[in-house]
Amino acid sequence: MAKTAQYPVLVVMGVSGSGKSTVAGLLAGRLGWDLAEGDDLHPESNVAKMHAGLPLTDEDRWPWLESIAGWIRAHTAAGTPGVVTCSALKKRYRDILRGEGVVFVFLEGSRDRISDRLASRHGHFMPPALLESQFEALEAPTEDENFISLCVSATPLEEAQEIIDRLNLDAGDARP
Repeated sequence: MAKTAQYPVLVVMGVSGSGKSTVAGLLAGRLGWDLAEGDDLHPESNVAKMHAGLPLTDEDRWPWLESIAGWIRAHTAAGTPGVVTCSALKKRYRDILRGEGVVFVFLEGSRDRISDRLASRHGHFMPPALLESQFEALEAPTEDENFISLCVSATPLEEAQEIIDRLNLDAGDARP
């Protein structure tokens, strides 16, 4: 089980289509915490590349990860809880994001389940064709990282509630 600070920053992570944005939005709403959509922090060049069906390289990702890390650091330094979405597929990416008060929430599911979710999604810049590259890049969190894993088999509301319960977060008294 993850260690949580009184007011942590949750990084909701997983491959595209795992439900990061939906679950993060529900968590932030239930808890009354700040929310950042990691995809909104991508440089325009990254978005264009993904629209074209090209996977991002590590060089493409570093500025994006630094933007997310800056958001996290601002919140943890101020003692302000928050929820941010980020695929955070590799350990070295999470190393940029992690710190005191940061908990990774790993939404995991089978290729088939995630593929079905992606196929039903419209208007997102991440095409389903790139899913395989995400699974290939995925390095599941390890014991030296502060995380919980959650199988994406329930409804997003149930998943959000499970996260709240497992991290002992109090939705009734969310802010200092």
